[in-house]
Amino acid sequence: MSETTETIFSKIISREIPADIVYEDDLSLAFKDIHPQAPVHILVIPKKPIAQLADAESEDHALLGHLLLTAKRVAEEAGLKNGYRVVINTGDDGGQTVHHLHLHILGGRQLDWPPG
Repeated sequence: MSETTETIFSKIISREIPADIVYEDDLSLAFKDIHPQAPVHILVIPKKPIAQLADAESEDHALLGHLLLTAKRVAEEAGLKNGYRVVINTGDDGGQTVHHLHLHILGGRQLDWPPG
């Protein structure tokens, strides 16, 4: 596994910088995106430093499942009853700007397809 260098997300995990945290457990943290792309835009991150999905290993399978179930829980708690989108940007061409694996939960309106 390729580990991340220090990122804004690692600083949020360590509480060096503030975030509007909506959920936390031993493995993950969820907080509101500071540049929302939908009425509800929440990020779910693992506390384990994984730079991008492409760096995840077979040993991370339980963590990856946990992140998806956390996204489901957070979406439910955010009241996204009509649906939502979960996005993982991977690498520069995938639009990843913070090199710490994260899931975007987007909802609160009808989302277009293709996303762009």
